[in-house]
Parts: sequence; structure tokens; C-alpha cells
Amino acid sequence: MVAHLFSNGWYSSRNQRYATFICTPLFPTLNNHIFIEFMEHILGIDVGASGIKGALVALESGKLHGERFRVPTPQPSTPKAMSAAFAEIVEYFNYKGPVGCGFPSIVKNGVANSAANIDASWKGTNIEQVFGEATGCRVFATNDADAAGVAEMRYGMGEGEQGLVLLITIGTGLGSALFYKGQLVPNTELGHLLWKHGKSAEAWCSSGARARLKISRMDWAERFNEYLNHLELLFSPDLFILGGGESKYFEQYKHILQTEARITPAKLLNNAGIIGAAGYAAENSR
Repeated sequence: MVAHLFSNGWYSSRNQRYATFICTPLFPTLNNHIFIEFMEHILGIDVGASGIKGALVALESGKLHGERFRVPTPQPSTPKAMSAAFAEIVEYFNYKGPVGCGFPSIVKNGVANSAANIDASWKGTNIEQVFGEATGCRVFATNDADAAGVAEMRYGMGEGEQGLVLLITIGTGLGSALFYKGQLVPNTELGHLLWKHGKSAEAWCSSGARARLKISRMDWAERFNEYLNHLELLFSPDLFILGGGESKYFEQYKHILQTEARITPAKLLNNAGIIGAAGYAAENSR
């Protein structure tokens, strides 16, 4: 079942507003119902291969509270360098509390199990520990595309969908989040499917590939359509949701995309990862 948050009351403590919620989790690793109490606004940070962006999120509405703040992802993107950039975002908001982190890796128990578009030294590194030590905050990390997906299923174009939904985030790489009857299948990483000449699909049709190959957005869309048709052959989804930076140009290339499944841009666009990360922190901070 897709997660729902229901306000159960407010109280004040030291001039901060807190909310108490009964929550059916967005993430399937949690109990069916948990009782959580958290600050009105949670900081969500979306870590990408080219940029790290964060914002305070009001989880009742699924909207950002104020503007986003973004810093470039350092190169090389080592744990030490990225933790400093992550801490810069926390400091910008003068924030003390649980922090949600969407991270571009397979993430299990807070540990990065892959490092396709970031420095290889991340593999086997505890994301939550490294970022937590850098910020002095409790950090809760999950796969970046999964974070975007659960936000889109809760607040966006996936709300109420009970079939098979596949969200693809299009950025430096390709992320994926797969849902059936509202339940997330975590860490799918379908951008890493083997593709032409033994390379990954994201090397063929991500935004990063388009920039690297210096091809037009229309030529890129032809490639991306081929990828979607392959995913349709494998999974027979009812709905594709396209997120990430490339989703804001959907109107320019939508006529090129031809699948049996419906295709729609993410309602939350490139903010979905931030919102989902904040939700993950809220659910895990009790």
C-alpha cells in the first residue's frame, strides 16, 4: 500500500513545532504501522553525480519549505570530499535534526554497495556514518531513485496507481524505482542493464550520455525510446514516470516516445529525490 501520513496533533517545544503522525510507511522495510514524532520540516538531500541539492520538506503536503540549495559534487567524489559538500548544505539551513539522503548507489543498511557514477572508494562505505560524522546529525540513506519514486507515488503522478509502475530518473546516469500495487521493489538499478557493445543502458541514453556524445535532444529521445521499449518487454508496466533533470523537457520529446504503457513526467520533477529522502528520515528516526 502506498504510504499515507495523517496528522494527529501538534505541540510546541522550545519554540519549535513538532508533528505526531500515524504512518503507513513508504518504504517496505518498516513495520506496517509506526508512530513517529518529528519536526514540522525535515531536511532532505539528494546526492547526485554532478550536484548535491537539499531543502526543508513539509511532509504533510509533500512540498518544499523554502528554496533548494545546491552545491556541485566534488571531483573526485570521494567520501571525504562529498561529506564536506553534504555538510555545507546542512550548515546552509542551520539545521539540527534527522537528515534524509538519497544516494546514487545500491544502499543496504546505510552502506553503499555500488559506485557506478561516483568514486569507487564509496563501495562498502557506510554513508550514514560518514555523513553523520561530518554534520553532527543522524543521517538516513536510501537509493536516490527509490527516494524519488516513493515521493512520486505518495504525492505525485503515481498516487492511487495499483498496477506496475516504473519510474526512471534521467540525469548523469539512469535511476529506477519499481512498484507493484504501491509496494517498492528496492535497489533495481535498471540503468545498469547491459546494453549495446556490453555497456550499460545509461551509457547509451542518459543525460550524461547525450552531453558526452554531443547529440541533440531529439536524437537522444530516439535512443531513450528504444530503452523504454526494452523495459516494457521485460516488465510490462502500466505506467512509466520520467523524473530527473531531463523530465522538465518532456514536452519537447514526448511525441518520440512510443510504448503500450502510459508515459508521464514526474509531477515533482527534480524535487522528488529531496522529498522522498526527507520522508525516509522521518520514518526511520524513531
